[in-house]
Formats: sequence, structure tokens, C-alpha cells
Amino acid sequence: MSKEYENQNVSYVIHGNYQLPCITTKEQNELHIGVWANRHRQYLKQHHCIRYYNLLTSERLYPYLAEIEEQAQTMFSQLVKLLAEKENVSEKLKLDNPMLWVRKMNNIRNRAMDIVNSEVIFV
Repeated sequence: MSKEYENQNVSYVIHGNYQLPCITTKEQNELHIGVWANRHRQYLKQHHCIRYYNLLTSERLYPYLAEIEEQAQTMFSQLVKLLAEKENVSEKLKLDNPMLWVRKMNNIRNRAMDIVNSEVIFV
């Protein structure tokens, strides 16, 4: 059984022996969050739940995740480009030996993903 009442401009719902405040947030703009932001959100939810709920209740979670997404995507793109140049993985290699190019690019992308995860996502 739950009963709702209002006390000092705060609404409460009684569930059993507990009085729980009714918390609602303003409607937030729909922001696109991609794979990087979703990974970070899951990490926060599992390992830093107080920080996650503070961001959620203060309505700063989605702008924060959008910033993380942009930062991670930029870092990933720059790392892939830098590592490809460093290892001479070019369009010429792509034309001459496509399978070798795919192997090298997959290796580069995986290393870049590990770096972004360790420096941006799982922090």
C-alpha cells in the first residue's frame, strides 16, 4: 500500500514503513549519445553509482555524456590516423595487398580503442 502526501512543498509516497520523496526532472533535450558514451554511462552506473545519480538528478548526465562521446570519438580518430601513418599503412598498401591492409587497420583500431577506453571511458 502506498499513500501520497505533501509536506513543506515536497511530495512523499509511503511504501511500507518508508517515506520516499517524489522526484521528477524537467524534460531534457534529446541528445545523441553513441557507443563511447553508452560505455561510459554503463561504467558509471556500475562502478561510480553516486556520481551517476548525482549527474542524473542534476540533469547534467546527457550533456556530460555528449561531451565524453565527442572527446572519445576525436581521440579515436586521431589515434587511428597517427598509428596508420607511423606504421606506413596507406592507400598504396590497400591497393597492393588488401588483406594485409585489413589486418593492420584492425590491429590499429583495436589498439586505439584500448587507449580510448583506458584514458576516457573507464576513468
